[in-house]
Amino acid sequence: AKVRDDKQREAGDGFDGTWVAHPDLVGVACSEFDEVLGDNPNQLNRQRPDVHVEAADLLDIEYPEDGVTPVGLRTNIDVGVRYIVSWLSGVGAAAIHDLMEDAATAEISRAQVWQWVRHGITLSVGDKTITEALVRDLLDVTEAEVIAEGASPRLVRTARAIFEEVALGEEFATFLTLPAYDFLD
Repeated sequence: AKVRDDKQREAGDGFDGTWVAHPDLVGVACSEFDEVLGDNPNQLNRQRPDVHVEAADLLDIEYPEDGVTPVGLRTNIDVGVRYIVSWLSGVGAAAIHDLMEDAATAEISRAQVWQWVRHGITLSVGDKTITEALVRDLLDVTEAEVIAEGASPRLVRTARAIFEEVALGEEFATFLTLPAYDFLD
């Protein structure tokens, strides 16, 4: 039902196609897109002439006025590290907290952390600024939890180091898995 609702929303929003986490979901996705597309190969006719985007708009990053939630920050760090552990183990799409996550999810997680640190965004609770020190403290918690769940301590420490590099580095790394290739066996 959740997948059907998601694909119905995407097709209704003008998407021409979609991604599914498992081949068994292709039929669900196709039925929702077929209903919207009919015999049309795409929805190029659905233009938005009211939308005008300039280069400056692409750099204008909006943040919630009341800050980022502590849960949001913690989740981004947790998912980023757990995904890198899976990726280093040869798993490209991993079940993390009952959701199927891939490199794109982990990339968004680390990119948000990088932006929040760089722009001095505050947490919605306690008016605490998101700093490299705070992220490292939360990385300590994630590292301990993942090791306690039975993951290889060496692998978790490597994943943490990679996440730190791409989420806290001075320069924004091109993609989070690129430095991870150096650690593949």
